[in-house]
Amino acid sequence: MTKKNADIIVVGGGLAGLAAAVSLARAGYDTLHLAPTAPPDRRTSALMMPSVEFLVSSGLIDSPESVGHKLTAIRIIDATPRLIRAPETLFDAKEAGLDAFGWNFANATLLERFQVAAPATGLATRNTAVTAYRREDGLGILTLIDGSTVAAPLIVGADGKKSLIRTEAGLTAHEHKFNESALVCDLELGRSIGGTSIEFHYPHGPFTLVPAGGTKANLVWIDEESVLRETQAGGPEALLAAFRTRSQNLFGSIKLASPSFIFPLSVLSVPEAGRDGTVLVGESAHAFPPIGAQGLNLGLRDVADLVAVLAQTDRTVADWAIHASKAYAERRASDLARTGIVVDTLFRSLLGEMLPTQALRAGGLWALKLMPSLRRQAFSIGMGERSA
Repeated sequence: MTKKNADIIVVGGGLAGLAAAVSLARAGYDTLHLAPTAPPDRRTSALMMPSVEFLVSSGLIDSPESVGHKLTAIRIIDATPRLIRAPETLFDAKEAGLDAFGWNFANATLLERFQVAAPATGLATRNTAVTAYRREDGLGILTLIDGSTVAAPLIVGADGKKSLIRTEAGLTAHEHKFNESALVCDLELGRSIGGTSIEFHYPHGPFTLVPAGGTKANLVWIDEESVLRETQAGGPEALLAAFRTRSQNLFGSIKLASPSFIFPLSVLSVPEAGRDGTVLVGESAHAFPPIGAQGLNLGLRDVADLVAVLAQTDRTVADWAIHASKAYAERRASDLARTGIVVDTLFRSLLGEMLPTQALRAGGLWALKLMPSLRRQAFSIGMGERSA
């Protein structure tokens, strides 16, 4: 008979995995976190207010002011040479009755804060990788890199796009890879962008500047990977020249404040986010291009829903983990489907060269610009708000 090591084992040391492990332990579950050391995450995450409120209420951060930078507006500029162009559009948080849409955080800083938030008891963390996963006698059994095994009734897979947990559990994933990639780095601008995130839309994706405090900004530049690699290979001067051109010289001088990194882009989705005692959170369940600020926001909604489902689960029942995984999958289904459709459609519309696509996109932005009620509905979808 296999020995149970914990009630729940979370696999994956990224932000979604750590948020899940800490949240579950703080909720009173005997939790084991398997978190192999990973390279520093140099990306940033724009978290909308529902996600920020979850971080505060769950004790993962004390306050957003101590960690991030406020996002008060989103400005979209159509910089394409297309025949049909969209109008410049400004979304202001005040229109939605909000002080801010959300906050921009450095992922590395969030990771540090989540680690500090871990309770002194209830959470054990091991710096080790998982090499195999199977279920037997109501337990999920994980083989570790040293050959030993650990087991728990409920296994949480937070081990990324290439999730071993997802594969071994038989949870199907669909992935579409794009020719485009994202270049990210930190910049020092000659003029501050305040609390406004500014998106310049080009034929192969947006060039986005996100507030990072003072005159600093985080850059996410989406383009063909060959273009990004060639520009990066030209050194700092080539990069800065490209940044000035793509930002239409609106911000005075631009200086690099960090190295630049390039990440491939894809869309990944799963029909079921849980089954038979296994659940998926974060990029093991979904991955999108950095459009509409949905990546980590969606992952934190996974965590929030998992905590909520477990709070309603009777753990005196022998197969409680089976019931919990099924309830979690049902609870996440509509949110994952809706967000996937919205983000994928938006990204593909940015890349569309056909006149009907251009007209629909431009018409959509005109409608958002001219119709406050439609803008409020867009705010609600972008913020990840749900009716239930």
